[in-house]
Amino acid sequence: MKHLRLGVDLGGSKIEIIALDGDGRELLRRRVATPKDDYRATLDAIALLVGDAETDLGCRGTLGLGTPGSISRATGLLRGSNSVCLNGRPIKQGIEALVQREVRISNDANCFALSEAIDGAGRGAALVHGVILGTGVGSGIVIHGCVLEGANAIAGEWGHNPLPWPRDDERPGSPCYCGRRGCIETWLSGPGMERDHLEVTGERRAAQQIAAGADAGDGGCQATLSRFEERFARAIAHVINLFDPDVIVLGGGLSNISRLYTNVPRQWAAWVFSDRVDTKLVPNEHGDSSGVRGAAWLWGRPAPRADS
Repeated sequence: MKHLRLGVDLGGSKIEIIALDGDGRELLRRRVATPKDDYRATLDAIALLVGDAETDLGCRGTLGLGTPGSISRATGLLRGSNSVCLNGRPIKQGIEALVQREVRISNDANCFALSEAIDGAGRGAALVHGVILGTGVGSGIVIHGCVLEGANAIAGEWGHNPLPWPRDDERPGSPCYCGRRGCIETWLSGPGMERDHLEVTGERRAAQQIAAGADAGDGGCQATLSRFEERFARAIAHVINLFDPDVIVLGGGLSNISRLYTNVPRQWAAWVFSDRVDTKLVPNEHGDSSGVRGAAWLWGRPAPRADS
């Protein structure tokens, strides 16, 4: 085997590993439960997955790790992870000591964007913005097949900017866990949609129920989704104005709402500083697998295929 790429996706409830060959073909995929609130046990679980995979495949590979949060350029420690036992820990050095090689680490949203840019819904595009709309809002930026990390390793933290062009009834906005109010995440996450629906209708519904209700003709649910779409159009227009991506790929639970792909592009031109907007808004291709695939691709593009 010319090149074995291993990717690990470290989540709050599961740790998943994937093995790809040099052409990007999947050779192996496994997952285990994430040890609860135990930093050392989490590192050991990752190392065991890597060791078992390499034993079964009979070769050693490069290793990429996707994790919530990012490595601080100031301290070298993980920060901003919702698995709080990992914060303030030297996770890169810890994993490298166990697996005895260099490990490339990136934010899970960056890994999602990279996967979709390399061989997913954004393949062939020069600039790809991957957006995760779920329990939170995250994003990653990929330029010519490389993740944009930035000087502070926070490129793509779109969810922690304020909702642009806010109306009076949107000020100051709901509190965000980051300590500010009115962040995009508080509006465009699943909980944000649910809170907006509750405040307007008095009904407590999950985001999936709101989407289903809108499909069934429920007026309150349709109005909630319309507000969501208009806010999403405003928020994503900022991204288009900043770096003008070719493709915006959506992931996370809310990416399954099919009307977003028609209704949001219809509205974003009002805030984009251009006479025409050619950016495409598309659903992801690899679904829940994008994060772990992107971690494997932290070591570079696939080799050209003979049949391509």
